[in-house]
Parts: sequence; structure tokens; C-alpha cells
Amino acid sequence: MKTVFLDLDGTLTDAGPGILNSVSYALEKMGYAPFEGDGFWMVGPPLWDSFRRLGVPEDRLDEAVQHYRDRYADVGWSENNLYKGILTELSTLKSQDYQLCIATSKHNTYARKITKHFGIADFMDYEFGSESDGTHADKTSLIRFGMAQSKAKAEQSIMVGDRHYDIIGAQNNGLRSVGVTYGYGGQQELEKAGATKIISRPTDLANAVKALL
Repeated sequence: MKTVFLDLDGTLTDAGPGILNSVSYALEKMGYAPFEGDGFWMVGPPLWDSFRRLGVPEDRLDEAVQHYRDRYADVGWSENNLYKGILTELSTLKSQDYQLCIATSKHNTYARKITKHFGIADFMDYEFGSESDGTHADKTSLIRFGMAQSKAKAEQSIMVGDRHYDIIGAQNNGLRSVGVTYGYGGQQELEKAGATKIISRPTDLANAVKALL
């Protein structure tokens, strides 16, 4: 069966505000100054990687992640917007018998809350996210797990995402990929990572998938 793995943040929804606000909250709770500046790089990678890059010491990373999750579970998840036209694109793919799977580094609980709230879950056959301890937060591991669970074959599967993590995760599992520049990675990042195809509008998603798969 033709299978499409879909990133969530920056691909189906604009999750930036909720993520950045929750990162700042966590830093303040730990006695650090709140984050200021361009934080778009924090949309996509595992939380541990982001806090490590922000200077949180290794022995306090789990604490930072927990503070983040406290706020994100309360309000951060709702500071989110569905990209215009995405549900129509998902409906088109579903009507043409593609197997659709969420593949996000976000914690399973929050990801499912978001996909249900925005109606994304209605089109999904599977939803794969990370566990509380960070298991499957890495896209290579996550996609591999998702392929096993969904019985997807590499030659009949594709990954769609906005960051290099998505593209590299796809390559490491033998998948082709669609990079989306309307998210948080941008053209240069996606080209450098080696995306098979790059699109700039959410409304191009279904056609891009069909062109490759």
C-alpha cells in the first residue's frame, strides 16, 4: 500500500507560538532568562536537543522538558493554527487510497490532542509520536518504528516535512521525501538535506505526493 508519513508541526499546523512560549516558560521556571530572538529552529527537533542548544546542562534536561510539557499540555498545544487547505489535501490523498500516518517528534499525547482538535485525525490510519522518555523523538527511529507498525514498504512510502530532520529520517529508511518551505525549515535547509521534491504551498501537497508515489 502507498503510505505517506506526515510531520505535524510546520507541515500540517503552524505550531511555532505554542512551542516558543512553552520553551520560554520552562527556562524562566529554571531561573534562566526567557528566550528572545528568532526561535524558529526550535520547531521540529526533539526538546532535549533544543534545551541542550539553549545551554541547559545535561543533568537538568529532563527538568526543562517537564516544565515545557506542563505549559504545553495546559495551553501551548492550542496556540496553533491549521495551514489553510491542508484538510482538503489530506482528504484528496485519503480518497485515492493512500495510507496516511502522522510521524512527529512531539509527545504522542499532545500530538493526538492536536490532530483530534483540528480534524486531522479523521484522515489518519496511524499516528506515531515520541514517548515520555524521548523514545522515537529522533525521526530516523520514529519512521522505522512507523514503517514496522504500518507494514509500509520503503519503495511505496514517502515522508513529508518542513525540517532537515524529516528529510534525513526519510533517507535513512530508504524513503523519498517532500520538503515544505511554508513551515520552519526553508528552501536552503531542505535542499541541503536532499529533499526529493520541495513545495511552497500547502495546497500543492497532494499533487507532490502523487507525482512521486
